[in-house]
Amino acid sequence: MNKPIKPPQDDVAGPSARRTTTQVMVGNVAVGGGAPIVVQSMTNTDTADIAGTVAQVAALSRAGSELVRITVDRDEAAAAVPHIRDALRKRGITTPLIGDFHYIGHKLLAEYPACAEALDKYRINPGNVGFKNKRDTQFADIIEIANKNDKPVRIGANWGSLDQELLTKLMEDNAKSADPLDARAVTREAMVQSAMLSAKRAEELGMPKNRIILSAKVSAVQDLIAVYQELARRSDYAIHLGLTEAGMGSKGIVASSAALGILLQDGIGDTIRISLTPEPGGDRTVEVQVAQELLQTMGFRTFVPLVAACPGCGRTTSTRRRNIPASRRSTSRSWAASSTAPANPSTPISASRCPAPAKPLLRRCSSTARNSARSADRRLPPTSRRW
Repeated sequence: MNKPIKPPQDDVAGPSARRTTTQVMVGNVAVGGGAPIVVQSMTNTDTADIAGTVAQVAALSRAGSELVRITVDRDEAAAAVPHIRDALRKRGITTPLIGDFHYIGHKLLAEYPACAEALDKYRINPGNVGFKNKRDTQFADIIEIANKNDKPVRIGANWGSLDQELLTKLMEDNAKSADPLDARAVTREAMVQSAMLSAKRAEELGMPKNRIILSAKVSAVQDLIAVYQELARRSDYAIHLGLTEAGMGSKGIVASSAALGILLQDGIGDTIRISLTPEPGGDRTVEVQVAQELLQTMGFRTFVPLVAACPGCGRTTSTRRRNIPASRRSTSRSWAASSTAPANPSTPISASRCPAPAKPLLRRCSSTARNSARSADRRLPPTSRRW
């Protein structure tokens, strides 16, 4: 059903063709359908803290996050959402806001219509939208409100909060099979079915396919890859990629990059988030930078001029050789964030936040490379020059 599109180039050293998916507009950002792979992030502030949440959304947006998700977990948070949106607009920030709902999303959206209107997308977890008889009713309530407000939804299955009724049924059926599968394989199947069945139900309730995004997040790299490959094989919904509970620091970066890199190389994924646990007192925007660097390193997007540096050996003991690349990397990222934002923030995002060409690739090692870098340096903005 989900057939790869023809690759845009004949270069054999490249990723598989991106899967053809149904495009979804989230605010002013296109997701899927051949649009550039979108970077998104999530706040970790108390959403009821309007000033704190506005500040963090603004920081994430400035760092390059094209979608930002905020938790809407109680009355105070729901009441704060329209004020957060308005404060951001006053700052000129139009980055779409996604509401993350668990357990009582149907209630909050119904009782706070201004919240329902202010958000650009609703995220629903089919595993905790409701239980037993209430699950279908509460899911339907959210879809009805989304339809009323012309909002898309992300139906996000999660390994840690998987629909237990569905999982139990599949486990029982598997136990009766003449050739039973491993329990993890059954759980992966439950993840895929949970997302697909919920999407089908949303369509039955009147939601068009071009307002549905799917995700199926797992914390184990190999399971995540298998789940998303199967989800992509069975559907043409737009897909959000993310490794849940990736971890802190290098562990989270490596795990997310390993999993998402394989999927992106396979042509799967329309939007990504790197779910890093910040270091104590750490910068939340690091997850945005990692997502951008993953996409740029793999050749899918261009955000800043690339700065490559020799790893060093006994021939490169000068501190100047180490300081220049670090300085240029910081300067080029700051330049890109400040000088390449669209003049009209309401227009859909483009494939690049950095002026073409994607290069120069700045190198620091031999004298030949250094001379080449000097030449390339002339193509950088004046503030990036350090010679």
